[in-house]
Amino acid sequence: MSFTDLKKIGDAQKKPAVVDVRSGDTVRVTQKIKEGEKFRSQVFEGVVIRTDRKNSHTARITVRKVTSGVGVEKSFLIHSPLVEKIEITRRAKVRRKNLSFLRERSGKSARLTNKAFDRAAVNNPEAAAVEEEVVVSKPVTDAQPTEETVVETATTESTETSEAPASETAE
Repeated sequence: MSFTDLKKIGDAQKKPAVVDVRSGDTVRVTQKIKEGEKFRSQVFEGVVIRTDRKNSHTARITVRKVTSGVGVEKSFLIHSPLVEKIEITRRAKVRRKNLSFLRERSGKSARLTNKAFDRAAVNNPEAAAVEEEVVVSKPVTDAQPTEETVVETATTESTETSEAPASETAE
């Protein structure tokens, strides 16, 4: 198999719309858990301390939370069918991709500075994907308008608008 064939297979496994998760985000990951013959949903909420291979079909995030004084980390494959939903609840200002230094910290020193963001827009990737498709589907013309045609169009519109009110007042 060639590299392009493998890439096509990997792209076919990707989810069409995925939330743009970054390091420092506080996320709520809903995951399907199989117990016997039944499936149930489990929510894991914590801070993303690492993102890996963001544009690949093997994209992964590592989420950390502290429960009963014990730090718990879980890695999630973003495009896995077991990951139902990823919702960003807070976004923080960070300067690194890997926030492993948070493992040694606790209390106030483990806090990150919040950053304002549009929660509804970030958590709705389907709407963003539809907007991107609309932009991509616009036909591209080879002939670009020259400056002369742009100037002529602008002057004709301005003369038409200036003549229209004069004829209305004459009646």
